Amino acid sequence: MPNPTITNSTYSGEFAGKYLGAALLSGSTLDTGAVTILPNIKFKAAMKVGAFTNLVRSADCDFDSSTSGLTLTEKVLTPTELQVNLQICKKELHSDWEAAQMGFSAFDKLPPLFSDYVISRVAAEVAQATENSIWSGAAGEGNFDGFLTLGLNDNTVVDLTAVAITSSNVIEEMGKVVDAANDAVLGKEDLTLYVSTNVARAYIRALGGFGVLKNVAGAENVSDIGANGVGGLGTTWYNGGQLTFEGINIFVAQGSGSNKMYLTPKSNLFFGTGLLNDRNEVKVIDMSDIDGSQNVRVIMRYTAGVQIGIGADLVLYS
Repeated sequence: MPNPTITNSTYSGEFAGKYLGAALLSGSTLDTGAVTILPNIKFKAAMKVGAFTNLVRSADCDFDSSTSGLTLTEKVLTPTELQVNLQICKKELHSDWEAAQMGFSAFDKLPPLFSDYVISRVAAEVAQATENSIWSGAAGEGNFDGFLTLGLNDNTVVDLTAVAITSSNVIEEMGKVVDAANDAVLGKEDLTLYVSTNVARAYIRALGGFGVLKNVAGAENVSDIGANGVGGLGTTWYNGGQLTFEGINIFVAQGSGSNKMYLTPKSNLFFGTGLLNDRNEVKVIDMSDIDGSQNVRVIMRYTAGVQIGIGADLVLYS
């Protein structure tokens, strides 16, 4: 098969959005809708959070709102402007693309145009970088403040000190997180326990019987699961389905590092970007006609950021 040719392509504004959407939203957190996505923020989004006081009173014949009120507080989500400047040699991707055209590929669907294939490969890396920033990011080069940084800097968030999670202590530590939440949060339908990958693995092993003891007289916070785990199946009880803890859905936050847990409604965590922003840009430039090389340059410009709605509705274990 001859060397692939690349048509120099420039996409801007909303036309770049379809490519940037694939790049940003394909990470596990955004692809599964684990947080609330605000896709069309041009510059910033103001999220007003309201709290009523003395809303319900004893009835009488008069109208009196003097003791009732609504207090509005505002959180602002300002996406960070980010970019990708990448130069790669065509031959580094040629064999993969060639295999895809012939049907021999680990990927089910790849774009027939080599330029689109290049974008798809770069998009996968952008998705992973975005996933990491969402949870563990700190504002700086190529990054934005993630939920961990925002939570630690919000004095209304309920903070718990983490320990190293094992199969022997994971159930007790999860219980501490749930016990620290206020009753209003525990009643939310979209309440989610976001956990690091190592926490999820420890939980699966705990329910499989590893590190879990039977209850003994006077013991607290110890599950009566037994040495062979749930249903006597060991770790084979888990087949990749939805994990829950005390009826609360668990989401594995792959970008959150180790020994982290967040308990809050999904509707309280926001990711913002501007897929229709005029400043968006995706370019693929074939350098062969410019400098005679076999290099391809990929340029992406986009925005991304996160914000916590109500700090008091988040329990952060870190």
